[in-house]
Amino acid sequence: MARKNPYLFRAIGTERASEIVTQILQAYLSSSDETIFGESYFEQIANNLPNVKVSEAKGVDLIVDEEKVIHAYAVKSGPNPFNSSAKAKQNSEFQELRSRLLKLHKAFDPVLAYSYGNRTRQPDSSRIYRETSGQEFWKELTGDDDFYLKLIRLMRNIPLERKMEYRKVWDAAINRFEHEFIEEFCFPNGEIDWEKLTRFVSQRKTQ
Repeated sequence: MARKNPYLFRAIGTERASEIVTQILQAYLSSSDETIFGESYFEQIANNLPNVKVSEAKGVDLIVDEEKVIHAYAVKSGPNPFNSSAKAKQNSEFQELRSRLLKLHKAFDPVLAYSYGNRTRQPDSSRIYRETSGQEFWKELTGDDDFYLKLIRLMRNIPLERKMEYRKVWDAAINRFEHEFIEEFCFPNGEIDWEKLTRFVSQRKTQ
């Protein structure tokens, strides 16, 4: 709650504790998608691909070390646009790795890759890396033009089989946090105490 905007919640007419709790949890999951995808899904695939190594370098996820060139991949789940700060940071991380690899006397191919989509871009004056995504990315990594389709086929019904278990945990979390919210930020009649909530988020901290 301390990082949420009480003015926005009230401005859109939110009056139920369950709405606030649900929105917060959904936002948390959405912001965690990248990490969940990378650690629980993508890295498991990459660890089983020949000639592909999980990188320990900052800002780089995978390394493909060939005879004359090193391919360094920073992998994102999808082709969401970067802001200028994120682009500069990614560029800097690739430049740092390139400097460390100079002694190997190999060409360096930095790549910003997306697991889905069809964006492809070559390096330009503002960045040293190229971009690839979807079918082209998976083909680069595996040599299999249909690998991007095989990934979706292999999921089969596993997500549906686990959905009920997930829903049970999700509903319990909603109930638990809703109870805590009502105890902390609602009047006895059940209405939200907006001033108390706003003080919790924004009141000046005492030294």
